[in-house]
Amino acid sequence: MKYHISTISCTTNLPIDIVDITGQVRSALDATGLREGTVTLLSRHTTACININEKEPRLLQDMTTFLKRLVPRDGDYLHNIETLDGRDNAHSHLLGLFMNSTETIPVSDGELLLGEWQSIFLVELDGPRSLRQVLVQIQGQ
Repeated sequence: MKYHISTISCTTNLPIDIVDITGQVRSALDATGLREGTVTLLSRHTTACININEKEPRLLQDMTTFLKRLVPRDGDYLHNIETLDGRDNAHSHLLGLFMNSTETIPVSDGELLLGEWQSIFLVELDGPRSLRQVLVQIQGQ
């Protein structure tokens, strides 16, 4: 069994931003030469998550609208009274309760075993941010 670790870095441009990282994950897998195994992704942030879903423009807009309605930014949150980094981002942390910080995807014959309509997203909940990182651990043979 072999293990490879790399990092995907990206910039987010919106308060809630859904960034397709599928191509970058495929490139990381290709660089290893591994044919069978798994890819595990970890968002290294508490207010950015990993999600597998369909990449359809209207659906992505619907997702953003849904998240904004689920936990409004202007709620009365205790975390915002004394912020650690000057960001009133309690809503972002609360949204993170409903999302994943990791995803694991099987690999066979050197390919991610995603469904026909599935893409991999970094979901920014507290943007914009100049640097977001996703740890990519690939294990297999």
